[in-house]
Amino acid sequence: MSVLVQREAAEVREEWLGWALSTLPADRPAAEAAISGLYSLIGLAPPRFHWVPSPVAALETVPPGVRLRPSEAIERMSEWPVPHRLSSLMRGLCRELDAQVRWVHQPMDQLIRQKVRNSLSRSADSSLFEPLLTVHASRYRLKNVWYGTQCASWVAHYDALRRAAGVVFTPEQTRQFDLWVTAARSCGWWWPREGVCVISERPVAVHTEVWGDDGEVRLHCADGPAVRYADGWDVHAWHGTQVPSWVITDPSVQRIAREVNVEVRRCAIEHIGWASYIGRAGLRLVASAPDPGNPGSELRLYDMRKETRVLLAVNGSVERDGRRRRYGLTVPGFFDDPIAAAGWTYGLSAEQYSLLVRRT
Repeated sequence: MSVLVQREAAEVREEWLGWALSTLPADRPAAEAAISGLYSLIGLAPPRFHWVPSPVAALETVPPGVRLRPSEAIERMSEWPVPHRLSSLMRGLCRELDAQVRWVHQPMDQLIRQKVRNSLSRSADSSLFEPLLTVHASRYRLKNVWYGTQCASWVAHYDALRRAAGVVFTPEQTRQFDLWVTAARSCGWWWPREGVCVISERPVAVHTEVWGDDGEVRLHCADGPAVRYADGWDVHAWHGTQVPSWVITDPSVQRIAREVNVEVRRCAIEHIGWASYIGRAGLRLVASAPDPGNPGSELRLYDMRKETRVLLAVNGSVERDGRRRRYGLTVPGFFDDPIAAAGWTYGLSAEQYSLLVRRT
């Protein structure tokens, strides 16, 4: 398979990742024209457009001059007919394009599906898709089919087939596909009803870190919101995990002690630093021992809270910044031996863990 195709596919992936995480103001005329074109393809007249500053505002917005039927309320979004019809339109186009590439371009399609579509899907899921779905699902039991239709990953897949692999679309396929391309590049999320479409502006700030082999990214910001919209709605994240704002702005020992979510506690402690947290919290050292799975490093076992202890260890592999991360793992309170506790985290006995040459 051509190295040139792989290089061009990677370029397409990076281009679409940039669009997916864009903080540029929306191109409103282009977005409205593209969405109107998609409405036309399902037999509907162009809608009236109402713009909002964030996805959360879309939950609370009833467009001026519109009297919504009960079935059009946001909490019943899964019943809206227009998203279903547009999603069906998209799936039909994908089936047509898949049929064209199945025999002639199948090896390239598999490569592009893995390196472009799947990679972008993982980035979108951990950056913008999950925060959106979390805030919507926390208020209403919304299905994510329509949000998946708007994900840039499928558009990037067929764009890469067209640009990098030389797949030729028919004029009608090109016309429809370009409408999806323009909509994906021109605005944030959108919610189509009959006669009216609510569209969100893009965020004004997005902070991510690279975490995958194919350039995948996830939300992370150590000193503020990882995603922020102009109306103040924001999302805080620590290495891909959504957290309350205090984890980033004020990760105190007292708040950590009150937190019931183990993942939130872990993120807050990592932000402080495990060694610093142990000192501030006054945790009692139970025992320490050389780490047989990581020569040159030490395992330290501390009392953390009732029936729980924490094992402080050093990562066996080097991080992207060249350092070895020190991290803590909670273990049952009956462990007195740090080697036995370390083995337990791998499903091994103390003796089995002691025989490890090196863990990662």
